[in-house]
Amino acid sequence: MNKMIYADNAATTRLSDAALQAMLPYMQSEYGNASQPYSFARAPKAALAKARETIAKCIGALPEEIYFTSGGTESNNWVLRNIIFSGREVLVSSIEHHSVLNAAKEAEILDHYLPVNYEGIVSPTALTSAISDRTALVSVMMANNEIGTVEPIAELAAIAHKHDCLFHTDAVQAVGHIDINVHELDVDFLSASAHKFNGPKGVGFLYIRKGITLDPLILGGAQESNMRAGTENIASIVAMAAALEENVIHLQENKKHLRQLEECFFAQLAGEGIKCHRNGALSSIPGNISVSFDGLSGEAILHRLDLKGIMISTGSACDSKDTQISHVLKAINLSESLAKGTIRISFGKYNTQEDAIAIAKALVQIIKAK
Repeated sequence: MNKMIYADNAATTRLSDAALQAMLPYMQSEYGNASQPYSFARAPKAALAKARETIAKCIGALPEEIYFTSGGTESNNWVLRNIIFSGREVLVSSIEHHSVLNAAKEAEILDHYLPVNYEGIVSPTALTSAISDRTALVSVMMANNEIGTVEPIAELAAIAHKHDCLFHTDAVQAVGHIDINVHELDVDFLSASAHKFNGPKGVGFLYIRKGITLDPLILGGAQESNMRAGTENIASIVAMAAALEENVIHLQENKKHLRQLEECFFAQLAGEGIKCHRNGALSSIPGNISVSFDGLSGEAILHRLDLKGIMISTGSACDSKDTQISHVLKAINLSESLAKGTIRISFGKYNTQEDAIAIAKALVQIIKAK
């Protein structure tokens, strides 16, 4: 049995040691309900407040602007549904995650998408042309989950605000991986999910700019300042804060490491004479590689790599049961032959140069065997 090499970190990440250690006390010894008035609730309540402060600091926000959710999908739905259920128009890009696209489609008021260029970038010109007096919200993801492209969020948010529109960004792939300051970006909402930056699954947060009001998506108790009902998942929230803080502290170091893995991977392919097409923009999330092999099957490559103990993806992990060409690859006008031969390798901070070389060598074997 080959040693497993996990290179699908855009789908989910390994829980960091710091996150694990942070969450354990709140699962066993300090398991009290933070909403209760007795003394046993004090430690969980204090941990909740500290986690909120830590996360806010990591993205340049105020603690009172952070609301804990079950993850990016809930956070995205919370924002989108507030706008679309009021009957107002939303503008979203053609390469958004399905938690944004499907929420917008449900309202049946989505007339068109913001187009992207061949790199997957939403241009300020495209937004200026599409926005109208009817538009209430613009939602553009900070970094694409399939091709890694980082969008010009600050420029797009400025255009939205010039037209008196709110601006939301799905930053699930970006938080913990690139520098983010919500006030410098001037966004009104930002969604994040812990398991994308070495935290636990099932927990995330939504940044809501102070002064903006949303109706609750989940009704019940008075948790999260009466904005999100349900007993707080203290252990996971604390772990999320620990994971994010660790990644932000080591952000530049991690980015450098991941860029080196990318260079190592492509150098190995080039040395073997393998031709490929890289998708996305130069401004991409470190470690996220979308690469196409003309005339080959990405799905077949995935299964052959799996037999070698190597875990990668074909396009979006959320589309793993769908063998159709992804909406992202269609949006960037990738040819059908290249699109069908597309795989995504997403390195994480725990990957090594040996991993990058091993994946490239395995690909060489598979491609030359065709």
